[in-house]
Amino acid sequence: MEFKAQEIADILGGTVDGNPEAKVSTFARIESGKPGAICFFANPKYEQYVYECKADIIIVNKTFEPKAPVSATMIRVEDSYAAVAALLDYVTAKKRSYRRYRGCKSRVRWSAKVGKKVYIGDFAYIGKNAEVGDYTKIYENVFVGDNVKIGSHCIIYPGVRIYPGMVIGNNVILHANAVIGSDGFGFAPMPDGTWKKIEHTGNVIIEDDVEIGANTSIDKSQMGSTIIRKGVKLDNLCQIAHNVEVGANTVMASMTGVAGSSKIGEHCILAGQVGVAGHISIADNTTIAAQSGILSTISEEGKVFMGSPAIPLKDYLRSYALFKKAGKK
Repeated sequence: MEFKAQEIADILGGTVDGNPEAKVSTFARIESGKPGAICFFANPKYEQYVYECKADIIIVNKTFEPKAPVSATMIRVEDSYAAVAALLDYVTAKKRSYRRYRGCKSRVRWSAKVGKKVYIGDFAYIGKNAEVGDYTKIYENVFVGDNVKIGSHCIIYPGVRIYPGMVIGNNVILHANAVIGSDGFGFAPMPDGTWKKIEHTGNVIIEDDVEIGANTSIDKSQMGSTIIRKGVKLDNLCQIAHNVEVGANTVMASMTGVAGSSKIGEHCILAGQVGVAGHISIADNTTIAAQSGILSTISEEGKVFMGSPAIPLKDYLRSYALFKKAGKK
């Protein structure tokens, strides 16, 4: 798909600085830009590549002032990072086609309700009384259990397992091998030293516009629901335990784990390998640095935490400076 600079500027609400007729047909990172490609510049660490880049178009912030000649045509926007995300969405939507398809090796139970122009790949299974909304794509080898509800415009990638009774909203993306609704890790100690399994009778509710990474597991609740609120983004290999609630527009990076019955606020950022203990809550707009361990409730909004056990970032940095000094002879 080919675009001219002026077309892209019109899509993004930006202005052209250079040749409005410059054409591109692919995307590239700014450090490896080549003729016919469009790149974006957002991080100041990459400024040198703006002057070296061979791409025909670079998306930059309106405030960017070059320190050397730039050979590429620049499209100036308010936020280049957000602009390239919007452009990628636009291009993907242009390429996307919706058509009804049911693989001959798939199985859809007679009581299931399937919307219009739904794609169902080979070896996919749709259980009894399940509901699948319009324009949803269910790829090969997906299991959708009985009484599952899936909204419209969802993408369920190969190997996903959705246990019976789970609820998936609209515009949800589940990447390969994600598991939605497995039993929580609940066992009661017995007098003889064995462990008795505690049955989990609840479900998982995933609201609209959520994206779940590959091999991520979300456990159903003992009673009630494990809830992933609107706009949440979970990376690959995350673990969300039973009865957890993740607030709207919170993001979690890879290998983050949240133990049972904890509540994560809205607009939080949990970096890679963060661990959250059970039965605690985290306030809205909290940021937690990579490999931190959260062992108690965070009640004040908008703070940054680091360490294990995690403490406020400034306290951690002061403590770490003393720790490093103590180790020196």
